[in-house]
Amino acid sequence: MRIRIVDAFTDRPFSGNPAGVLLLDAFPDDARLGNIALEVNHAETAFAHPLPGGGEADWALRWFTPATEVAMCGHATLATAHVLHSTGAHQGPVRFATRSGVLIATPHEDGSITLDFPTAPLTPVDVPAGLAEALGAEPRSALDTGPNVGDLLVELADEQTVLDLAPDFRALTRHSERGVIATALAADPSHGYDFVSRCFFPNVGIDEDPVTGSAHTALAPFWSERLGRAGLTGRQASRRSGLVRTEVRGERTLLTGRAVTVIEGELLA
Repeated sequence: MRIRIVDAFTDRPFSGNPAGVLLLDAFPDDARLGNIALEVNHAETAFAHPLPGGGEADWALRWFTPATEVAMCGHATLATAHVLHSTGAHQGPVRFATRSGVLIATPHEDGSITLDFPTAPLTPVDVPAGLAEALGAEPRSALDTGPNVGDLLVELADEQTVLDLAPDFRALTRHSERGVIATALAADPSHGYDFVSRCFFPNVGIDEDPVTGSAHTALAPFWSERLGRAGLTGRQASRRSGLVRTEVRGERTLLTGRAVTVIEGELLA
């Protein structure tokens, strides 16, 4: 069984967000999927298998963190689409059947891939008591991102505040289903991005996710409304860092990025 490690939302190895990708004939039992994801020990491992022709989707796709299965994952979807196209397993746009509905990944001639994901519904909420202490900064506002994403989105004062965060991850687990997205306006848009973010998901075994596609389905509508533009670029400012180009189209959000395969091998167990 071939296994690949792909860095997503980057054009350089050892940056962006690494994901394990396995193309299968069918899904094994959930315990085996979970054990493989735990062994890979990246934020997500994606498992995909082809579906019969003539249906609404081409491949079935599931995502597992080292601790649990998740309902949506952008970077591992991008990584899977990259593997399908780079190996010739699929040509052109690919439709994935997932827990979040049918998600489409479209390759471009320049090597980038665009994901078509549902836009996260944003609901303003009160900043939870204790969140500022857990995060290490005082939020300006907070929004619930709905069931597919399951995060609390908080706006902070400025980019430097986001960069300087050193959260208490154990304390953060009390404040959302999956985690907390911290964001601020870019200090200098001439650097090539419009907003900055960091994502903390201790509830699913990921203290800080390097680059989170699903979070950008919430970040994109939040900042598009603020800035009055449908198309934006976000920088997720983790240690590995990465860029996500976003475009809000009503109930759908397009996420565009690149990916690089860095490891390919054989799963023996």
